[in-house]
Amino acid sequence: MDKLRGVLDICIRHQTVLGYSIVSLLTAASEHIFSSVVFKCPCNSGNMLYGSLFLIVPAFILFLLGYMVNARTWRLLTGSCPAEKRCSCCPCGALACYCHVLVPVTARALVAPLTWVAAALLRASFYECAASGNGLMKNFVCKDRGQECREQLVKIPCDEELSQKLMGELLSLQAQSQLIGWLLIASIMTIALISACVIHCYSPVSYLQLKFWKIYSKKEWELFEIKAKEHATRLAEINTNCFFEATDPAPFQTPSNEDWRKISFLYTFSSQEQYYSMIHKYVNTNRGKNVKFGEGDQIPTVLGFVDEASTNESGF
Repeated sequence: MDKLRGVLDICIRHQTVLGYSIVSLLTAASEHIFSSVVFKCPCNSGNMLYGSLFLIVPAFILFLLGYMVNARTWRLLTGSCPAEKRCSCCPCGALACYCHVLVPVTARALVAPLTWVAAALLRASFYECAASGNGLMKNFVCKDRGQECREQLVKIPCDEELSQKLMGELLSLQAQSQLIGWLLIASIMTIALISACVIHCYSPVSYLQLKFWKIYSKKEWELFEIKAKEHATRLAEINTNCFFEATDPAPFQTPSNEDWRKISFLYTFSSQEQYYSMIHKYVNTNRGKNVKFGEGDQIPTVLGFVDEASTNESGF
């Protein structure tokens, strides 16, 4: 039992890394199945289009899904352009805020598509098919070899012996693809490490306070969900009973539209008045009356977890 508790503690402590790892493994497995079962290079003039579509389109779809399942995307957009403010819903300040928030969201959304592209390049099937139909590759490989070489080049994905014959001492298409794949993986890891270092260097709080903050945010959301379900259940019971019994409802306190709007703003950090969440800020400023919501000194990227309701929320 103690060992199981230890494993769970490790999983909770490193849930972000584990989450990215699981997404990457599932994406790589999907690519393997896709390239083995679905992909069949036509080995004709359509090689370039066919191979490129299989390499790029699934990655683009995964990129869009990455945005869709990120709770911060929907927290940023929901209610940002109400009907009464439709003509002025995108001022310069709001656009700057959007860009600041969407940069880390984009970085997270790129995990799955980049994994797809890297896995596809290492397997080489998509690249080999696309490159064999590329005009530049034909000019490079078939220089001074005539039209027959160009016609045979598109058949390389279907004939390994032909690949060795045409490429000669040149780097094979499979080797080219794998080399690009490893360079892409190395570049991604380098950029990710540098970005993580820069983000934590600019953190407005210390390491241990940041850990405490993450624990607080997680617990606050868990309690918020419990309380919200109890409150919604109670309100539903009152309204349903009144409907069937034809009675007037008893007074029941529920947050106003303005209250909900205030706690739904993206978190902004202030070095003068530190709050751990928008709810924390709301309850400590006389229900938001002593401060203007929606403004703050900065929205540090390292504190993006404050706006993420939970790792299981899709944002819809």
